Amino acid sequence: MPHSLIEAVRRGDLEAVHRLATPATLEARDDEGLSALMWAARTGQGALTEALLAAGADVNARDARDYTALFHACHDPDEDRGHPDVVALLLQAGADQEACIGFGVRPLMYAAGNGEAAVVQVLLQAGADPLARNEVGRTALMMVKDRDYVDVINLLHEAEGQQEAGSCGARHAPDQQVITFMKPPVRGQ
Repeated sequence: MPHSLIEAVRRGDLEAVHRLATPATLEARDDEGLSALMWAARTGQGALTEALLAAGADVNARDARDYTALFHACHDPDEDRGHPDVVALLLQAGADQEACIGFGVRPLMYAAGNGEAAVVQVLLQAGADPLARNEVGRTALMMVKDRDYVDVINLLHEAEGQQEAGSCGARHAPDQQVITFMKPPVRGQ
């Protein structure tokens, strides 16, 4: 049964994960090309993620689409949500936050593009580069400006503003006032 570890992760069975985790099962992939760690990250299972990392799972292994566990934790399309706590665990374990998938998209760009403000905040706090550009020259902020992800836009705007004065950050952008204007109103005032 080559996918028994993956099945244990999908069931959320921590005891079985401890019992089944071996170098061979940690590297096994399902029909979608996902490892047990990728499934744990994608479904936001922090305890299982920790157990798999402790057993030696490769935090930077890639699936058939070139996604790492970090990308899977940034946004689960099935649940339409990210898992900031799992993102933090993966980063602590050495996940490459500047790893790219197609078109040079990095985890910060992927999380931002999916409106995952809490994940964006974790990535920025861990040192993700808000000024990094994809293959067509777009930053994470440029990728979300036309969406209604106000919290993400504000986080990226502030992060870009903290970069060196010589950068091409948002504080030098002609539409800075639009971003500032979009901040949600403070309740009770």
